[in-house]
Amino acid sequence: MTRTYRVTITRKPGLSDPEGATTCKALNDLGFVAVDAVSFGRILTIDINAASNDEARVELEAMCAKLLANPVMEDHTIEDIT
Repeated sequence: MTRTYRVTITRKPGLSDPEGATTCKALNDLGFVAVDAVSFGRILTIDINAASNDEARVELEAMCAKLLANPVMEDHTIEDIT
């Protein structure tokens, strides 16, 4: 059975986010002075054919560990959006 999951990858708290800092400064320069911080991340939508939700999550965790997220610098969450 094919299920759809959303994998959200974010930078771990306390680590620098150069893209976020640059974007925040640009927004402030454009007059959006209420913006205090911007954080960049990635959202992936993955369709996976698995026998169960548990099996799909095991596969998705392996994907994150091996390719999708850098465990030293990033956190990830997995959400079933089927």
